[in-house]
Amino acid sequence: MTRSTTGLPWGPMARMAGRRLLAAVPVLAAVTFGVFALAAASPFDPAKAYAGSAGLGARQDVLDQLRDNLGADRPFTARWWDWLTSALTGDLGVSASLRQPVAQVIGERIGWSVLLCGIAFALAVTAGTALGVLAARRRGGLFDRAVTSLAYALEAAPPFWLGLLAIWLFALKLDALPAGGLTDTGSDTATPGQIASHVVLPAAVLAVSQLPWFVLYVRQGVGDALAEDPVRGARARGLRERTVLLGHALRSGLLPVLTLTGSRVPELITGALLVETVFSWPGIASATVEAATKVDFPLLAALTVLATAAVLVGNLLSDLLYGLADPRVGFDG
Repeated sequence: MTRSTTGLPWGPMARMAGRRLLAAVPVLAAVTFGVFALAAASPFDPAKAYAGSAGLGARQDVLDQLRDNLGADRPFTARWWDWLTSALTGDLGVSASLRQPVAQVIGERIGWSVLLCGIAFALAVTAGTALGVLAARRRGGLFDRAVTSLAYALEAAPPFWLGLLAIWLFALKLDALPAGGLTDTGSDTATPGQIASHVVLPAAVLAVSQLPWFVLYVRQGVGDALAEDPVRGARARGLRERTVLLGHALRSGLLPVLTLTGSRVPELITGALLVETVFSWPGIASATVEAATKVDFPLLAALTVLATAAVLVGNLLSDLLYGLADPRVGFDG
């Protein structure tokens, strides 16, 4: 692996990213094809879903005309191809369930989801690293057993259950934080103060749902590093325990966490959908549920592509970070 004069292997990194981006094209195409195929095989009727309660007593000829207007009577392969070719030109279609352009639906919601996931992920990484390091210092001790037991318990707890528990405790019992939404009741404007107070609970719950894996990975990695010869040698040279821990063991022990960062993206997205639903957070969760229940082909395909692209980017980012942190790992393999 060659490195530039600045010490960073920009050339190999760019080639690796280019290969991944080329490989992502057929993956995304196959994912969207699968979405249209599954939606076409579902028992939901797009015409009745579009009509809502009015479709329950509608005549058959009216429903047939509505299906024709929506294009729901065409083979799903034709609908998929039309959507795909239009999406390549930037036209993601119109959401039949929300009566808005798909690009507008995503644009209005994606920022709030990114805000929630970003805060939650930062909290999970920071708290997980700190707890994992403290537990690894004396494995088998009281603090280590308490932290690992809590991590395994949280690992089995569904995010929606954690959300409901947080609402019951902090919003209903203690009345310390708002139970959901983006603004206070009766307010039409989202001020920074309201957003900050309303994001605390959902971000904390999402962070707690991701916390166990970071705690356990850091604990294992740092604990193994503390037993390695270079760390023992640093201790033998009389270096302070803090220097040994942070300067030697932590650097080596955090390498597996870089790979974990990318692999947690799918779980982060799934957890965000559940947490957004519980807390009525105005992200993409409501649009995803709406698209799935009402067989909204354009919106469902666009959201699936967005989630798949996030997973692919997360995996690429984790590989790049791992390669930068460990010079022994090449980017050309």
